[in-house]
Parts: sequence; structure tokens; C-alpha cells
Amino acid sequence: MRDVLDELLETWKSGETAGVATVVQTFRSAPRPAGASMVVAPDASAYGSVSGGCVEGAVYELAQEVVGSGAPTLQRYGVSDDDAFAVGLTCGGILDVFVEPVSQSTFPELGEVAADIESGRPVAVATVIAHPEAGWLGRRMVVRPEQATGSLGSDRADAAVADDVRGLLAAGRTATLTYGPDGERRGEGMRVFVASYAPKPRMLVFGAIDFAAAVARQGAFLGYQVTVCDARPVFTTAARFPDAHEVVVSWPHKYLAKQVEAGAIDERTVICVLTHDPKFDVPLLELALRLEPPHRPAFVGAMGSRRTHDDRLARLRDAGLAEDELARLSSPIGLDLGARTPEETAVSIAAEIIALQWGGRGDRLTERDGRIHHEVE
Repeated sequence: MRDVLDELLETWKSGETAGVATVVQTFRSAPRPAGASMVVAPDASAYGSVSGGCVEGAVYELAQEVVGSGAPTLQRYGVSDDDAFAVGLTCGGILDVFVEPVSQSTFPELGEVAADIESGRPVAVATVIAHPEAGWLGRRMVVRPEQATGSLGSDRADAAVADDVRGLLAAGRTATLTYGPDGERRGEGMRVFVASYAPKPRMLVFGAIDFAAAVARQGAFLGYQVTVCDARPVFTTAARFPDAHEVVVSWPHKYLAKQVEAGAIDERTVICVLTHDPKFDVPLLELALRLEPPHRPAFVGAMGSRRTHDDRLARLRDAGLAEDELARLSSPIGLDLGARTPEETAVSIAAEIIALQWGGRGDRLTERDGRIHHEVE
């Protein structure tokens, strides 16, 4: 929706109704990703694309029908359809497209959602796109990190979906989720499309060592925008860190200071300090641990032995850090998984980040009773 938001808002603000078609799921070589949208305005003009031209005509007509009937619908286009060539999707892919009427009455929260998107505040919209009861279709929740508004149809469904949407929003991911009709996690019947509007959270990995390559790989897998930074150009190369989105040659504390000044560090950012060299660690951690909201990172961890950790704490105290600032440091970094290799260590670091993000304790689930997913505070 982001790419057609201006045109959609124009219709919404006028009090009229637009037909909005959104790709909610793709299979094989579909031409457009999930989240791609097309808006059909009241004057019959169209904006955006759901297929790069393959099925635009059919979707355009369906959007006009939906505006007339007021009933949202889910339509599949692709080679599995008898009329695949009739609608023009000859690329061999399959698209699930949800088409709905959007107006101030059907989507009263759109103005607030648009304001969040414009300002860069994370927000997600969860919409029921399939359900045994037609009355559930098109119901939506607006989910932010701290709250959820609206209802899909029941408290149970709302709770289950809000939990899962926050996970997708934290990673900046858009996806279709499947539940039982009342939000049962094991079941089918209800499909919910989650459109996340948030930049990916950042992972800053300081120290161009073999452990950093493994941590960068884990970070990218978890959905982070990963930067590897080190002051030594001979080690800090893209070839050594293929999974990092950015590889930067700079003194770590200078790079972090520039990122803070640019507003590129927020409360979703995680910082992994793997250099275990005081000339790099101490100036960097002195800055990172003193950051205040909205620039305070979600996680600051540092690698090293117990002896290195004790020496690091002494140096940071000498630099004037208070105990409450030092308490923000996870050191030695990672959970106790018995890790030995760089890859295993990276898993332990990722596990600690996940546990702190969602309130987990790192216990074996088989040894615990009660709810698996923690409440978000």
C-alpha cells in the first residue's frame, strides 16, 4: 500500500470509496511481491500494479465490482486456473489478490496509519482475507509495538494475531498467516494478511573477525539490516562478510556517533561488540551505553572471557559510567548453549537477543508449563 498511499488518501479524505487490490501471497515466479497494491479511484483511474501488467485488467474490473457490491473478495490468478491465459498471467507464477473497498467507514484508521508511515513510526495492518464466515472478511487490526486497535472478530483471534504481528513488525516483514476460524494456532480456515510498515531493525556488528561473519549471517536471517564495522581495512571487506548489507571501515565509536547524529539508531537497534580490544571496545561502549531514548539500543553485547569482561568493566567505570549504565551491557555476550564454533556462538548471541526482545528466559520449553508466547510489556 505504501506505493499508492497518496492516491488512496486523496480518495479517502474526499469521503469517497476506492477499490484496493493487494497481493497477499505469491507462488513460484510471480511478478510482484506480497504487499504490492493497485488503487482504482472513483473516477476510474488506476494507480500502482499487482502483476507488472499480467492481470491488471482483470483486477481492475474486479476492484470496480467490489466497490459496487461493498463485499471484499480473495481471488487467485495463475497457471492453476483454467483461464490463466485469458487473464494474461503467463509467467508461470500464482498470485493471491485481496480486493476490498476502502473508505472512511471501512477503514477509519487509515489517516493515522498514513501519518505513522510518513513519520517512520512502525505500524502494521492485519486484515482477514479468508474465513468460513463472510462477515469476518475485511476486518482489520492496526498493530503498533505498544498497542493494538480494532478487532478481527473475537478476543482469542485478536490476541493470537496481535502476538504474531508484533513479531513480523519487529522484523519489518509482510506475510499471510493461517489460523483456525477463532484464531487457533493449529488449524485452518482463517487467513490474515499482515502489511508491516517499518524499516528493518539494524544490527551493528563491530569487529571484522570470523565470529562477526557468523553473527552477520544470523542477523540477516532474523531480518536485521546488518552492518559490519572495523577500523582495519585489510580485514573489513565485503568478500569476508557476504551476508552483511553494509561493510564499513571506520573507528567503531566514530561510526556509531555519526549514526546517532543522523538519527539512524533507534530502540530496535542491536549492537554486538566482538573486537574484545579495549582501544576499540571502551570508546564504543562508553557511547553506546550512555545513549538515551529514542536512540537507546535494544541490546548492547560484548564478547570476551570473564577476565576480559572484568577488565572492560573497570575501564568503563574509570571512564565515568554509572552502574545503571553498565547494567545495560550484556557481557559476556550470548546464552549458555555450550557453543564452541563461530556458528554456534552466533546462535547463542541471536538467542539472547530474541529472549530479551520477547521476554524469554532461555529455558527448555519441555521443562516449563503455561503459555509458550510471552506477553509483550
